[in-house]
Amino acid sequence: MPFIPHTDDDIRAMLACIGADSVEELFDEIPAEVRCGELNLPVALNEMAVTRLMEERAAQDGRWLNFSGAGAYEHHIPAAVWQLVTRGELYTAYTPYQAEASQGTLQILYEFQSMMAALTGMAVSNATLYDGASALAEAVLMAVRAHKSAKRILVPATVHPVWQEVTRTIVGAQDIELVTLPYCTEGGHSVAEALAHYEGQEFAALVIPQPNFFGVLEEVDLLTDWAHSQGIRVIAVVNPVSLGLLKPPGRWGAKGADIVVGEGQPLGAPLSSGGPYFGFMTCRQELARQMPGRIVGRTLDLDGKPGFTLTLQAREQHIRRGKATSNICTNQGLLASAATLYMALLGPQGLAKVARACHANTRALLEQVTAIPGVVRLHSEPYFHEAVIALDVPAQEVLRALRAQGIVGGVDVSRWYPELGDAILVCATETRTPEDIQRYAEHLGRIVGRRNQGPACTKLKPSAASKW
Repeated sequence: MPFIPHTDDDIRAMLACIGADSVEELFDEIPAEVRCGELNLPVALNEMAVTRLMEERAAQDGRWLNFSGAGAYEHHIPAAVWQLVTRGELYTAYTPYQAEASQGTLQILYEFQSMMAALTGMAVSNATLYDGASALAEAVLMAVRAHKSAKRILVPATVHPVWQEVTRTIVGAQDIELVTLPYCTEGGHSVAEALAHYEGQEFAALVIPQPNFFGVLEEVDLLTDWAHSQGIRVIAVVNPVSLGLLKPPGRWGAKGADIVVGEGQPLGAPLSSGGPYFGFMTCRQELARQMPGRIVGRTLDLDGKPGFTLTLQAREQHIRRGKATSNICTNQGLLASAATLYMALLGPQGLAKVARACHANTRALLEQVTAIPGVVRLHSEPYFHEAVIALDVPAQEVLRALRAQGIVGGVDVSRWYPELGDAILVCATETRTPEDIQRYAEHLGRIVGRRNQGPACTKLKPSAASKW
């Protein structure tokens, strides 16, 4: 059983045992200017106390009626998924460096890659990344490496705003510029006409979200063909559930996307108070050497029997740091295993059924809430699975009142898009029943109607984007 120090005497005994004079000496390889100092961690708890603490934290979450999406979605997960994933063989599996001892882990990651490549219509998949946002950042770095000279990326304003922030944080130190492509406030989609301004300019890639942050479907064929006509690669950002119905990125335009990334949470990962999640990435065959993370391959052993092994792992753990394709040294193998089981249980028809049910429920939700005076769907373009509704009352007050009724009513988008005024991004997955939707609409109607009896509220404000 590992030794866990609890007191100063324990720590001194541990230091004496390993021949160190102080705890600080254990970190002498880290430059002093980047150390964070004391962490002020609480006193360690025993197993019984930790169990009680986690039960109390879980109880605080409560049971909410959820109509929020915005990148994290509540889907039904068959019981078999986590019953199998939490078996010791998978739950405690470490990085499969020793192929002869890790065939089960390697095979399930190989199956994951095969499924993701088929789902996105691409040639190669890696064995996951940290999350969807950092996967986008890695795709940007990948596109810049492949281009060799251009360090500019066209990013529509309709890409998830948090993903944009994460990407800027990761790539900014490498002097990579993200250039924002405007969107139409009426339609909710990127402005194709605005692309003319960038013709002839050097960009490494154009990012295309499908669906975008507003749930709106972008004109992916037009955008993809324009990018390729300019010698620009295409990075597709997709919701994997939507691919049960929508055309895969590998078939966008005449040539298809070059790199595809997204968040895998909808494929069998519960919301779990915010994580963990995992990112996925697929690409064309010719870009495989630029792909971060690791790739599992199928091969034959000396006896001619099929087996699995790590075939590409160009991370800093394996090669010189300056030559690594990625310095985010993590791999969400457990979540990838859950996604593999989820997709295997549902199959293509099951995933399409989930996608149709989600879209049907969101349509039903919109029909009911837009019948309320003062509530309208903001965007006119086709959508999948979620949409923005505009209110003539303060969105924050509405969401607060809904929370008092045990309802997570959506996401206030004004934090990132103030030009949209009081607007809420709503989502209804296959887990919502007609009674759930009716309850939401009834409470929203009561809240908006009561608030409208007070002072007049701010209407939708025009913005620079509205000219498009």
